[in-house]
Amino acid sequence: MKPRPNQRLSSQAMAFVLAGGRGSRLKELTDKRAKPAVYFGGKTRIIDFALSNALNSGIRKMAIATQYKAHSLIRHMQRGWGFFRAERNEYLDILPASQRVDETKWYLGTADAVTQNIDIVDSYDVKYVIILAGDHIYKMDYEIMLRQHVETGADVTIGCLTVPRQEATAFGVMDVDKNGRITAFLEKPKNPPSIPGDADHSLASMGIYVFDWQFLRDLLIRDASDPNSSHDFGNDLIPQIVKNGKAMAHRFSDSCVFSGLEKEPYWRDVGTIDAFWQANIDLTDFIPKLDLYDNAWPIWTYAEIVPPAKFIHDEDGRRGSAVSSLVSGDCIVSGAEVKNSLLFTGVRAHSFSTLEYTVLLPYVTVNRRCDLRNCVVDRGVVIPEGLVVGADPEEDAKWFRRTDAGIVLVTQEMLDRRAAKVS
Repeated sequence: MKPRPNQRLSSQAMAFVLAGGRGSRLKELTDKRAKPAVYFGGKTRIIDFALSNALNSGIRKMAIATQYKAHSLIRHMQRGWGFFRAERNEYLDILPASQRVDETKWYLGTADAVTQNIDIVDSYDVKYVIILAGDHIYKMDYEIMLRQHVETGADVTIGCLTVPRQEATAFGVMDVDKNGRITAFLEKPKNPPSIPGDADHSLASMGIYVFDWQFLRDLLIRDASDPNSSHDFGNDLIPQIVKNGKAMAHRFSDSCVFSGLEKEPYWRDVGTIDAFWQANIDLTDFIPKLDLYDNAWPIWTYAEIVPPAKFIHDEDGRRGSAVSSLVSGDCIVSGAEVKNSLLFTGVRAHSFSTLEYTVLLPYVTVNRRCDLRNCVVDRGVVIPEGLVVGADPEEDAKWFRRTDAGIVLVTQEMLDRRAAKVS
């Protein structure tokens, strides 16, 4: 693809989103859906953040590689992201693992997911490819990262978080020189290298990579023929480029999108029940760490046509109310008290119930006289009358999944097992 004068680099790029993982640390939340399809923030899914970043950055060519239990993710893509128009040179392709190369081969690794779709990427006629994980929460302008990639003449540019050095043991860590060139890539090191000039912090990989497509294409073909490779970007391709080529670090703080309310760059891997609950509850803060109300950088999603939220009854002990909470459309808070909680679309909370620090996924029904605290309730669950969650750790652990931090996950299957035992 020949660049035109003054053409934004994003218009010459495509986003390849890796969205095939289960996210097993989310336990029962990913029994029926892949991690990128898990609900977040009242209306969106996790994958909407990576896709919205690409769209807002000016990228109009995207591909989403799916594998594990992809139906809900694919349906969400079709309903919420079907506005791309080929006549405007816009494309969004969903690429399920479909034995395109071999009848026995699914996607063997993150790099193999791209390798198996080389012909599709070729058809986009792009100069740059941005590899994205589809399971993180953040706002980022990829155009800035693309510009750094071109200006430095890098073979790969890797998005990096600045994290406290003592916490970097949980990440893939970049050892860089004073110019930002990566000299070593260390996976979960016991003694993480610090940033030059900043002994207290390290650079951790975000799993975001920018390549010139022709360079990556050749690299993928060579990797596919290597019987000793696990065909993974982090394990195989990136260490190889660091050793033999030019790998540059891009600091997230340089391209993080701020609305004016956020005080520091916001990035979250909501890959555990605790992290998922905390990130959702954080949105209820007076000044949240992530601003979802920024119209200059909207998070696009499937916009359901539903009626407004409704609050009814106004008497002592039976007053429909919500304080420091996010309440989505089609919710009815009928004589229930909601505090510091997040209610997704279609929730029904009935009289004399209390919800506090609770995340209710779409179409949950909370019957009368329930008391729910510090919990996550999966989609479509019907909470029986009088149920108490979050007050007695031993009772919670008997029926539900309770984390070491005290957050309780409730699914319909758990409630059905409890009902069968109690009766």
